[in-house]
Amino acid sequence: MSTPDRLFKLRSHMATLGVDAFIITSADPHLSEYPSSHWKFREWISGFTGSAGTVVVTNEEAGLWTDSRYFLQAEQQLEDSGIDLFKMGNEGVPDYKEWLTQKLNTGAVVGVNGKTMTVNELRQLHRMLKKADIRLDAKLFIEDDIWEGRPLIPDDGIFELGVEHTGLSRAEKIEMVRRQMKAQGATHYIISTLDEVAWLLNFRGQDVQYNPVFHAYIVISHNHVNVFIDPHKLTSTIGKQLSEENIKIFIYKDFYNFIKDIPPLGKVIVDPNRTNSTIFSFLPQQSTKIESTSIVTNLKAQKNNVEVENFRTAMVKDGVAMVKFLYWLDNTIGKETITEYSAALKLSAFRAEQPNYHGDSFNTISGYAGNGAIVHYAVQEESAATLEPKGLYLIDSGGQYSEGTTDITRTIALGPLTDEEKTDFTLVLKGNIGLDRAVFPTGTRGVHLDILARQAMWQHGINYGHGTGHGIGHFLCVHEGPQSIRPQDNGVEIKEGMISSNEPGIYKAAKHGVRLENLILTVLDKETEFGTFLKFETLTLCPIDTRAIQLELLSEQEKEWLNNYHQKVYERVSPFLTKEEKEWLKKYTAAI
Repeated sequence: MSTPDRLFKLRSHMATLGVDAFIITSADPHLSEYPSSHWKFREWISGFTGSAGTVVVTNEEAGLWTDSRYFLQAEQQLEDSGIDLFKMGNEGVPDYKEWLTQKLNTGAVVGVNGKTMTVNELRQLHRMLKKADIRLDAKLFIEDDIWEGRPLIPDDGIFELGVEHTGLSRAEKIEMVRRQMKAQGATHYIISTLDEVAWLLNFRGQDVQYNPVFHAYIVISHNHVNVFIDPHKLTSTIGKQLSEENIKIFIYKDFYNFIKDIPPLGKVIVDPNRTNSTIFSFLPQQSTKIESTSIVTNLKAQKNNVEVENFRTAMVKDGVAMVKFLYWLDNTIGKETITEYSAALKLSAFRAEQPNYHGDSFNTISGYAGNGAIVHYAVQEESAATLEPKGLYLIDSGGQYSEGTTDITRTIALGPLTDEEKTDFTLVLKGNIGLDRAVFPTGTRGVHLDILARQAMWQHGINYGHGTGHGIGHFLCVHEGPQSIRPQDNGVEIKEGMISSNEPGIYKAAKHGVRLENLILTVLDKETEFGTFLKFETLTLCPIDTRAIQLELLSEQEKEWLNNYHQKVYERVSPFLTKEEKEWLKKYTAAI
């Protein structure tokens, strides 16, 4: 069935329901960044496969709203679909809420599946539509009625991650949660995001590509832990273990009926930014809703000592895979045909050689020359560019290991570079070093540190549109909160034990892209009469291409940082390499 046929089917169903417009988000009921195929309704209706975007369909028009990462991809995939592309962030482009108020008459009805929108998102939408006298119906699950051949919810099994990896048992984590519930005066706490469920239970799964999670909900009270999951996922051993720990198992689809029956005088913790609006609407009206950041969000952001040591192990493995890849690339470029697509596959193959590897942590971004300037370039086999022994090649990738999740970007000189390419590479390197060398007092937020990664570029009139850093999960999601390092203030301080990315970049359309990304751990620096000060420890172990550096742009301190970093990379990674690879790494990490 073509996209126009699917739109016709949707509009026909909307007409029977008396709905004038329908909103389709990218989310599943757990608000996952990467939903399983069962919930990719937006992709099914539009043909657009990017990870972020919202489709809005009225009786006569349809639009897709997505950000600059996906403009090129969306233009190609929406061709002849009957869906217009709205480029979010561009001047004069209304957001979809504004657009609806312009297109619909007063008294019109807008529908949405409330399970795919957060509490706060739905509130914002409701306020805007109400001003235009447009009604919102968030109880429409249209995909259930019109999606032919809809994939089933995955029923793959789950497996336990031992305390040697997690550092804390389930019982210890549950006790930590209950202490915080008590402090907030709560009787119940709902966990609906998949990474938080996995973290609390010390289980991992394979329901979602790139993320080792599984579909389940948890409701915790002072006396009970209730898990809603497909029983097929549990082995008899796991089922028995949970029973012995007084963790009750319910069928996944019974979750909504269960929360309806929470005692009316219950006090329920709900994160309005991480809980779907249907969950909120199912809670008893008389119950007290304590709206705050999810307890588990904060607990899992600060890694314990065991998790940190495991991360260090994962970084050695990932460093070995990356160095093997760089060695192969350096010795093969210009001799054999290598495309952006085949290079990405080759890197995944090197990672797969490492023990306890569970797959990539996201779809590898592999961009040569001008394609490197597309921030979230999604390479396709049939359209992949061929790498040539000149210019810059950007590869942003990561792996999932039992010991941790990795995310690394390297920009590589494949041959001769222009002065502009070298200057841009060096400015990005200065930004990466600038953030890495930061020392800051407790209470500092990401917004305060972001300038350190940008100041060298700003002096050259250059900037980048994405954030500088995001949190990362421990063998979980590659993007996790609550912290971020970006120009916008989210009110979250950078705390000891948090692991974040450090990824400044420069992107010049049709020319080249440069991004250098390491993962950094927040650690204690010193305590003085002025308070406690923190700093970053670089965890990523992979050389930076010195052939692309404009040396005169680096200060002596920056050169010292790079030489120390390269010495550390060589010492940690070289024992796991062949003799030839080791010799190559020795030259590649030679002091400048």
